Amino acid sequence: MKLLKIIGLSFLGMVSMETYAQELDANLQLRPRYEYRNGFKNLMPNGEKATSFVSQRSRLNFNYKQEKLKAKLTFQNIRTWGDVATTTQVDKNGIALFEAWAQYDFDAKWSARLGRQVILYDNQRIFGEIDWAQQGQSHDAAVITFHQKNHQLDLGLVLNADKENLLEPKTAYTTNYKSLQYAWYHTQFSKLNMSLLFLNTGYEFEKAIGNLEVDYKQTFGTYLTFKDKKWDTNLGLYGQTGKSNDKSVSAWYAGANLGYALTNAFKATFGYEYLSGKNQDDSSSDIKSFNPIFGTNHGFNGYMDYFYVGNHLNSVGLQDVYLKLNYTQNKWQFNLIPHVFSAPNAVLDATNKKMDSYLGTEMDFTAGYAFQKDIVASAGYSQMFGSGTLERLKNGIDAANTNNWVWVMVTFSPKIFTLK
Repeated sequence: MKLLKIIGLSFLGMVSMETYAQELDANLQLRPRYEYRNGFKNLMPNGEKATSFVSQRSRLNFNYKQEKLKAKLTFQNIRTWGDVATTTQVDKNGIALFEAWAQYDFDAKWSARLGRQVILYDNQRIFGEIDWAQQGQSHDAAVITFHQKNHQLDLGLVLNADKENLLEPKTAYTTNYKSLQYAWYHTQFSKLNMSLLFLNTGYEFEKAIGNLEVDYKQTFGTYLTFKDKKWDTNLGLYGQTGKSNDKSVSAWYAGANLGYALTNAFKATFGYEYLSGKNQDDSSSDIKSFNPIFGTNHGFNGYMDYFYVGNHLNSVGLQDVYLKLNYTQNKWQFNLIPHVFSAPNAVLDATNKKMDSYLGTEMDFTAGYAFQKDIVASAGYSQMFGSGTLERLKNGIDAANTNNWVWVMVTFSPKIFTLK
């Protein structure tokens, strides 16, 4: 502790010898999580057994602030308990840089942020932190912000490469998207909030041997929220166009929630999502399946991640009807979310006959308890009841097998120090 304070004081002294008001704080996040996976992300194959493990996120955050300058530096280590020997000299994953950015406020309305940063907006359906994943998600980006009362405009720009090249590479960059530009506008009218998003994402691919091209896909739409006393509702509408791997893109998304607080402790929310897809007998090369791109997809369409978490892309799409029941009392929080999934486009059986659209029902139950401000324990149980149509989409695996998932997690978030 004393060493960290000395480092912090030294840092403040080096940043500026002028008489700016300065603040530096440091905090930790330690998050071990146990998981039992028995049909997680995919139906459990015959003859296979469930697995269990403990993963852990360890983060060290530094936040610096002065009159016009803000900066953040976050180091993290992601590990699975036992992935290295007890006597190891080298960690398997090492220390990664999750965030490293500086922000300068030109005046009360304009600011610019440069560096590795989290980009998240609205309900995180298109841009999210993916905080459930131990590694999270951050971008190397430049973001310019204009903000005044009830209005905010963000303009983002990204240019990615695999290294400092001397000449144009001969092979495609596939580590991530090649380039990105976006504009996000948010405004508030009394009880109504509205956001508008335009996102242009470029991915590089090899069209022919030695011929590299970048195809750009556009995602655009709006997110609306309204809250009045016990009622709240939101609506998201997005479209996608452009090209991907030399194929035309034409897809869309709609999602809505209507919530009502029955008491101060109990709330119910009815929701529906539609993600466009493509009939399996559609022979065109066009991409008609909506892709949430950078969204926190674990928070949507069931916690067992059967859809849009590294899977179900360029497929038949998805309809998700669900009910969220939330109860909060003192330090406790309980959630029960049943989902009913169906395919909005045709799924064909082995004889090319159209199958029933019903994919399955998932039940998600979670509970949380706050021991104190910086210690929270949470746990969850989920089970998928799949259909024959889901079997077909999941490579013929028998849906009659039990498919469930259990997790228990403790999050420690102590503040180490604050220096002013």
